[in-house]
Amino acid sequence: MNVIGSSGQNLMRRKEVLTTGEVAKICCVAPRTVSKWFDSGRLRGYRIPGSRDRRIPRTQLIRFMKDHGMPLAELEGNVTRILLVAGESSESAALADDLAKVDRYDIQVASNDFEVGMKAGDFHPHVILVDVHTGTTDAKEIIRNIRSNSSLTATRVIALTDAITNGQKRILLRQGFDDALGSPYEFDALVAAIETATDLIS
Repeated sequence: MNVIGSSGQNLMRRKEVLTTGEVAKICCVAPRTVSKWFDSGRLRGYRIPGSRDRRIPRTQLIRFMKDHGMPLAELEGNVTRILLVAGESSESAALADDLAKVDRYDIQVASNDFEVGMKAGDFHPHVILVDVHTGTTDAKEIIRNIRSNSSLTATRVIALTDAITNGQKRILLRQGFDDALGSPYEFDALVAAIETATDLIS
């Protein structure tokens, strides 16, 4: 795993209007749940003219969260929780350090399948990055466990591997990964994949 560059920046500063994907991350639910809140009138907002995209004013989200006893800490910080599943290598440690430099990323590391289950249950990550080329993790087992956990339905899983062909990427996607990145890749490309997987820029 060869990560080039470590210039991660805070890509989403405080916003007064949020997408359903952003609200889903803050409330730790799936985007479709936010859409249901919106469509039922429980969460107020508006649609972008000429499209089906919904937008939620920050003030309305705060009111909704207070009414339902939701903590506002993540709204204030726009925190993205990321669980990195990788072997105990210097490369993995360097990647975790690079991700931690993005202001709103909260990073935890798991070095084996057992730790994934323990930490995912407590940490409730928005994104799980799985280093599938080290041989220290069972990628298929990790995917099965994540997809069978009802509390992780909104979690997105990205495979990190060596140089990857389109065919290999399709295999990983069929296994249940939401995306796959091959090495070497720019750090900004990894951040973009995280943002896309969590519907941040939709």
